[in-house]
Amino acid sequence: MRNWKPIYIENSRILVWLSYLVPIKIQAIALGVIVISKDEVSEVTKNHETIHFQQYLETLFLGFLILYFWDWFIGLVKYRDNYKAYLSIRAEQEAYKHQENLAYLSTNRKRWCWLWRPDPMNLN
Repeated sequence: MRNWKPIYIENSRILVWLSYLVPIKIQAIALGVIVISKDEVSEVTKNHETIHFQQYLETLFLGFLILYFWDWFIGLVKYRDNYKAYLSIRAEQEAYKHQENLAYLSTNRKRWCWLWRPDPMNLN
């Protein structure tokens, strides 16, 4: 599973259309095995989205979506702020915490580690 990589679609207009539906600014998004971006993607962003791809694989995609939207909803109730709710999502916390460590996925990542939220962000 660790050698699998998502398919990247760069310079896509899809995210421009999606920005009308979603109230936060999106530069790139992982949707299953595909990562769609507005522009060319940096290595850091690719790593961030590849971390999400690994999370998808661990939870068979549907589990990821359920957990993602559950965390977002709980964050929205708690913080009453869409961006803080987004940052409170477990999957995003792991991806942001390790996005600059380009060796993270190939060296020291433990499967399912993002589910336990050992190091929550201070969002208050």
